[in-house]
Amino acid sequence: MIQKQIAWLWENMDAPFRRRQIIALCISAFTSLLLLVNPALSQRLIDDVIMARNADPLLAILGVMLVVKLGREGLRYLMVIFLETASQNVIYNLRRRLFTKMQYHDMRYFDIHRTGDLMTRMSADLDWCRHFLSYIDYRIIDAVCTFLFTIVYLAIVNWKLTVLLFVITPVLMLISKTFSRHVRPRFAFMREKLSDMNAAAQENIAGNRVVKAFSREEFEKERFGEKNQAFRASHLRINKLWLTFFPMIELLVNAIQLVTVFVGGLFIIRGELTPGQLAIFTGLSWAVSNPMRELGNLINDLQRFSTSAAKVMELAFSKREIEDAPDAEDHEHMQGEIEFDRVSFRVDGKSILEDVSFSVQPGQTVAVMGPTGGGKTTLIHLLARFYDVSEGQVRVDGCDVKQWKLHQLRSGIGTATQDVFLFSDTAEGNIAFGNQELSLDEVKDFARRADAAEFIEKLPEGYDTIIGERGVGLSGGQRQRIALARALAVQPSILIMDDTTSAVDSETERYIQEQLNRLPFSCTKFIIAQRISSMRNADLILVLQDGRITERGTHQELLEKKGFYWQTYCLQYGIPMKEAV
Repeated sequence: MIQKQIAWLWENMDAPFRRRQIIALCISAFTSLLLLVNPALSQRLIDDVIMARNADPLLAILGVMLVVKLGREGLRYLMVIFLETASQNVIYNLRRRLFTKMQYHDMRYFDIHRTGDLMTRMSADLDWCRHFLSYIDYRIIDAVCTFLFTIVYLAIVNWKLTVLLFVITPVLMLISKTFSRHVRPRFAFMREKLSDMNAAAQENIAGNRVVKAFSREEFEKERFGEKNQAFRASHLRINKLWLTFFPMIELLVNAIQLVTVFVGGLFIIRGELTPGQLAIFTGLSWAVSNPMRELGNLINDLQRFSTSAAKVMELAFSKREIEDAPDAEDHEHMQGEIEFDRVSFRVDGKSILEDVSFSVQPGQTVAVMGPTGGGKTTLIHLLARFYDVSEGQVRVDGCDVKQWKLHQLRSGIGTATQDVFLFSDTAEGNIAFGNQELSLDEVKDFARRADAAEFIEKLPEGYDTIIGERGVGLSGGQRQRIALARALAVQPSILIMDDTTSAVDSETERYIQEQLNRLPFSCTKFIIAQRISSMRNADLILVLQDGRITERGTHQELLEKKGFYWQTYCLQYGIPMKEAV
């Protein structure tokens, strides 16, 4: 598993940085070898200078030790620079790849995955991937090379003492393997708790106005506290597990040093070892024990990396349910003809739409009304192919939307919804979001048609005023009008208005309707509304109840049927039903 994750990171590293990564890891191995130089010189210092009472080679030995030390530190500095640049290159590429993947994912993916979880993958999980490339990998190289070089060198000096030190190694390996098996599922659990905590924080920040409106600060504080406590508890469980194994590792590591001093002393008494050679063993005992001591931490870090990398790869390799068909047709221009042919749509076995059929000619207006949850918004989602139908066909200009290229299909549709999302950009930037080539005069014209020009010009910097996230500082009606101007600005062949004028007054609604009838381009209008005034002039009005069309016709025809539409008309205009025409 970890090998595949490392290979995947390697694939996402650009060629020049791969070379840097290889050079850095080679430097790590080489500098591990340089660690043996000073202990070897220490042997000469003891045996040839101190024991022999000969000061002649002293300066030369100290000079070489200084040069080796400085050279090693210089190489390590270069190694860190190479590792950091290479790891940042991978993370840059992955961020770009993951962000692109999310941009083109279908709506179903975002229905399933929480924003906080996706943000954790793009931040904390990616950082652990960087941490592996910039730190964990070279620490593993350090530990392995230092251990192997030291064992080989010590075996050359005195193989008997080396064998005694090496006997402890399998026990340490067994302890480390046991620790690794127990810690991996706990890291996966901790990662989920981190995601839960981030999701709670993100939801609270995004919905801060709702929290304040309902005075739920204390409740939200407690809810976040529970998520925070769960993450803390999962973290402590891992630390407790580590503390269970750590004393055993420390005991065996210290045993190596005790064996070195005790047995080495016996060897000196028997003449099988010189004081200088014992100094090598005592000086390098840490080089045998320290990799073992670090093994637990490295396994700890490796498991955290593996858990995070799995989440990142899951996003990177996730498949879209909705994408261009291999034989998708090219459409230079959308006419605006719409046809729903026996369309049914189900989600997880639950029926949302059932046997829906209707057609609209280019330039006509179709209006849809009905009780909440009847499936009205789902219609426009199927039209823009945010979801695919379960049965039947949705056709635009006589072609199944599944045979349209997604970019061409959605570029021809302008959408303004009741739940408006505005970006942290200028008023001009928000209106021109779908068409960046618009001139300021054109932006102003579409703002005027949506009745947004007057209040925009009163903003502190007019069209250059930065609108806060989600349109903070604007009223609901103002946000809706900017969203409508944004939809008009792409000059769509199909204009979808989903309760677009629900937050504006009747006079403003009437003005907007007049402007929609005098647009400088032809488009088919798809209106979802609850107000009779918003749809009474439509060429076709549909009443959607429980996912089925129960009434259809013009305003007058539906009044004559005296069904749901007629009842709504009477209620909105204050007409007793028995007196209504």
